[in-house]
Order: sequence, then C-alpha cells, then structure tokens
Amino acid sequence: MPRRGRETRPTEQGTIRKKWAGLLPVALLSPGPYRAGASNLGLQLVYGLLNQRDELVCERFFLPEHPDTPLRSFESSRPLGDFPLVLASVSFEQEYLNLLAMLGAGGITLLAADRPADFAPGRPLVVLGGVAVFINPEPLAPFADLMVIGEAEPLLPELIARLLAAYSDGVTRADLLASLARLPGCYVPSLYEMDYGPDGEVRQRRAVGGAPERVQRVLLADCDSAGASLLYSEAAEFPFHLTELGRGCGRGCRFCAAGYIYRPHRLWSAAAVAQGLATRPADMHRIGLLGMETAAPELLTTLSAQLQSQDCSLSFSSLRADRISPALLGLLASSRVQGAAIAPDGCSERLRRVINKGLKEADLLSAAEALVEAGIAQLKLYVMVGLPTETEADLAEMGDFIRRLRERLLALGRRSGRMATLLLSVNSFVPKAWTPFQYHAYGGLAREEAAACRDTRQAVLALQGKIGYLRRRVGELPNVLLQADKPERVLTQAVLARGDRRLAPVLLAMATRRRPLHAALDDAGLSAWAYAVRPRDEHELFPWDVIDQRIEAGYLWHEYQKAFAEQATPPCRPGRCRLCGACGPAAASVSLAACEDQAPCAP
Repeated sequence: MPRRGRETRPTEQGTIRKKWAGLLPVALLSPGPYRAGASNLGLQLVYGLLNQRDELVCERFFLPEHPDTPLRSFESSRPLGDFPLVLASVSFEQEYLNLLAMLGAGGITLLAADRPADFAPGRPLVVLGGVAVFINPEPLAPFADLMVIGEAEPLLPELIARLLAAYSDGVTRADLLASLARLPGCYVPSLYEMDYGPDGEVRQRRAVGGAPERVQRVLLADCDSAGASLLYSEAAEFPFHLTELGRGCGRGCRFCAAGYIYRPHRLWSAAAVAQGLATRPADMHRIGLLGMETAAPELLTTLSAQLQSQDCSLSFSSLRADRISPALLGLLASSRVQGAAIAPDGCSERLRRVINKGLKEADLLSAAEALVEAGIAQLKLYVMVGLPTETEADLAEMGDFIRRLRERLLALGRRSGRMATLLLSVNSFVPKAWTPFQYHAYGGLAREEAAACRDTRQAVLALQGKIGYLRRRVGELPNVLLQADKPERVLTQAVLARGDRRLAPVLLAMATRRRPLHAALDDAGLSAWAYAVRPRDEHELFPWDVIDQRIEAGYLWHEYQKAFAEQATPPCRPGRCRLCGACGPAAASVSLAACEDQAPCAP
C-alpha cells in the first residue's frame, strides 16, 4: 500500500507529454479524484483540443486522494504555480469546494478581485467551464477571471488564440478580460454588478466596461466525428471507449437542466458515431455509449448489430424504458452486462405526467422483464422524492409497483434458475436553474407552505419522511434493496444550484475553515431558506439570467403551470418548432468573429 502523501500514479494509455521549451503551459483541473476525472469525456475533449495547438502544452490536475499529498500535474508532476493559465471543468455543485481546495493548494489567490494586474506562473488567469458553470455560473463567479459558457469545440480556437497573443504581448489581466467579454460564450464576472433584495432576489443587474447585457451561450451545431475517448485507464470509473450519440435531450422533462441548456438537442449521424467508434484502440472491445436515452431507436438497433458483429461488449449508465429493441437486448446478452438502470423518476404515473416523463407502468414492467431475460442480474430504478405536487398516494404507488415488478421477476427467476436483484435508488429532488421547476421549493413543499416556513427544517423533514415511507414499504422485501441519499446533506446542493455570488464567503469558509453550511451562511448574513426553499415568482430576475440560453421569457413558467395541470409537452422537433425560442436564428453554433462587435448594454 502506498504511504499517505505518496499516491501511485495510475497507468494510462493516450497521455500527451510535450517538452515545455517555448510553449505556453496550461493547467486543466478536474475537481475530483482521478477515477472520476479520467472518465469525463468533456475533459478529455478539451485536453485533446488544447494539445493540438503546437504553441501550448496542457497538463491535467486531479484532486489528491489524501489531503497531505502535494498537488502535481499528472503528466510531469509539476506544481500548479508553474502554469500561467489555469482552466477547470466543473460538472457538479459538489465539486465547488474541491475546486477551491485545489486552487488554494496550488498557491493561487482564490478571489479574482485580489489577483495582480498581470498573469504569469504563480498568478495565473483562472478560467472556469463545465456544465455546472453553464447552468448557473454565479456561486463561483467571484473566483473566476473568466467563465466559458457553452461547448468547447466552437469556443476554444478563438479564445486560445487570444490568450496566446495576450500572454506573448504582456497584456494586462484587465485589458485582456475587457476584450474577451465581447466574445460570445465568454463571461467576465467582474464586469457585472448585481443588486439584491432582502430575500436574495436580484433587483438589478448592470454590465460595465462595454460588456454585453447578457452572455450568449455557444453550442456546436454538428460534427463529422462524434466525441470519443482519447485516454484509457483501468483506474478510471468507466475503463472503456466512450462515444457520444449526441448532445442534449429533446424529451423536455421539467426537472432536467440538460434538456433546456443544450437546446436544440443534436443527435449525431450514424456516420459520425461510427467515426467516433473507429478511433478506439484495436484491443479495446468495451464500449460505452453516452446518450442512449435520447438516441433514435433505429440508430440503437444499427449500432447494436454492428457492435455485436465486431465482438464488442456494451456498457451504459441508463436506458429509457420505451427504447429497448431486440437488437439492443441481444447485444446486452452477448456483453454479459450484469447491471442496468432505468429511470421512472416520478413515483407514480401521475407524477410522471407532472414532470413530463411520459412513461407508463406498462413500459417500465416490460422493459424490466426484457432486461432481466437478457441476463441482467441487478436492475436499478432511479426515482426522486420531493417533486412538485407529490403526495403519499404517489409514494404508495411506487411501493405497489415494486411489489408487482418483484413478482414478475420472481417468476422469471424460477424459470431461469437465477433471481435478479432490484435496487431502488431514491434521490431528493433539487430544483435547478433553467428548468420549469426553478420556481419551486426544495422538499416539494407547496408554494404557500414554503413561503411561510422561513427555514429549511420543514423541507428536510418532509424528504426524510418520504424516504422513510418508501423504506417501510419495500425495504424488507427479499431481493429488493433501497438506497437513499440524506436530504440534510443534499441541502448544500440545493443552496448552490440556485445560488448567487454572495455565496463566495460561504464557500471560502467551508473550504478553508471547514465551517458547516448553516454556520457559514449565518456568518455571511445569508439564509439557506432563501436559496433552497423560497418559491420564485414568474417575473423574478434570476442570478443566472446573465446567461442567454435562448429560452423565451415566460416559456419555463408556462411549463411550470402545465406541470400542475398534468399536461404533456411533446418532444422537441429541432428546426420545426418555435415554441421555446431555442430554434430561432443562430440558435446553435455562433461565429465568434461575426459576434465580436455585439453592442454593449445601455448604461
């Protein structure tokens, strides 16, 4: 076993190592352990794009497993202080504290306002990106010189060209940021001022220094080769060749941010996916397909047949219950996949109408039976508690469903000689920015109840009660396991998900002094209730509205009201619908040069 403070570097295939002489060093931070970061396809794509440039060298940093392990780059074991440019990809709110810990361990001044005028090794330019930043950049805004809003492929070429020129010419930090602020997808937090009301609502937002009123997100319109793995390691969480089938999702589930910020969703062509699959090493036969829940059934059928003919095995995160074809089942059987997951999300058919999931119990039962018949030994079901309008009757329906499903699987087990295990994963629902449920309270409290309680205790107790109810209904059934989160811990995520930049001292206290959430909020004169539980109104200006996601004003509120009426919204039809606004002019890829001179907001 390695000694504390000395971690064994995992063996990795595909690592890019360059000589540093004459190159601009770029640090790419993944604020989590190697196991998770090495499986992040987005991080791999950025790593590859940066190292394609002959003028720079990009090396990765991962969160050390032990707190007393020095922070060093994966490629050459250099300290973070050797890099004048630091990029970080943040995927989850849970990574915020890790990010600050890594910056601090690297000797970087944490608050952007305190950094010196120039940028150089030891005093770098800090650029944050990733889906968490894409959804709501504000909690991390005070720590970033620049935040990247969108996807890497259309953004990075022009951005890196400007950074290279600025570093070579000795341009000051402030002058560089003022220039970058005019590029779509480039958000400079220091050029925006926010005024807040007593409960945290944004009263006014002002752009200064010629910055645009809102920052336009940038998406990749299409591709010739689907994004695919560049790096391979048995130490990675997913040690196989990952290939994406598209980006975004057109189903319009009302709780899911990815279904809105990536609009219009894009499904890659069969040729592009085949090209992504073809980049795998000759000895790599384990395949992971990203986006199987959104892919067209005919594409999944074609891919299943191709992969099976090439003696490949398939791995995946979850499947949509109404997208399971005979060809896919055949591939699963030949892959000897032991576990699979499907996501009812809502505990009842009524709740699945509320969230616009569109799955009936019959879909779930038939999918589960088909998967177990294909050899699945453990079937995982994801559900959320605390969704809007949820009642005990909805929870009871899930309990009854689990019992009915267990009986069906028991009959299959008697015929096959093996009994599959059911794992019910129960997760506290967290309202996210840029979704119809951004207006709702954590804990699933009704609007009047949430407005009156003025603290988070009632929300946490409500969620604990729902989890306890499900545990009593199904927890003692043979071959059924129940796994649940802790609502009091998820509360931190709920605060950050709809947070603003006033949370900077809270994050600092939690990261550097290990202050608990409520204590750090009290120190800053802030309230967890205001962020997590307070219901929002239709016309409220949100902190994350500084980003232009091309969703029409009022659309999300309209979807929120449809949820209460249990009304369905059909899946997106990119290019043939103008309902939400995402398919308007220039909705996907944006030419950076064409938008360079976008007008600043009025004073």
